[in-house]
Amino acid sequence: MFHLLLVAAGGAIGSVMRHLVGMASLRLLGPAYPWGTLAVNLAGGFAMGFFIEFLARRLGASAEWRLFVATGIMGGFTTFSAFSLDFAVLWERGQMAAATGYVLASVAGAILALFLGLWLGRSLF
Repeated sequence: MFHLLLVAAGGAIGSVMRHLVGMASLRLLGPAYPWGTLAVNLAGGFAMGFFIEFLARRLGASAEWRLFVATGIMGGFTTFSAFSLDFAVLWERGQMAAATGYVLASVAGAILALFLGLWLGRSLF
């Protein structure tokens, strides 16, 4: 139960940070392009890489810290950081085909699933 609370607390922090970045980007750059999402995805990828390398590998951060930061904060901020880490792990293991397939399946699959959800929602309502 404690681990769930760590993830929930981190997720709350990350989602608030995501909302603030989105609001700031709208005010500064306007709504013509999804700058907020792009900023969150890029910052999240950087932060996940830094966290995994520095805190987890260099400092030996506990499982609780990893749950709070990587799963909680970063997951609430952007799941794109987890996707990026999964890709990097496959790539660094030398599984280039699996990594490439993962990117294609994730991106194309998510977009197709979104359109399927839109179609279903529009058909039912």
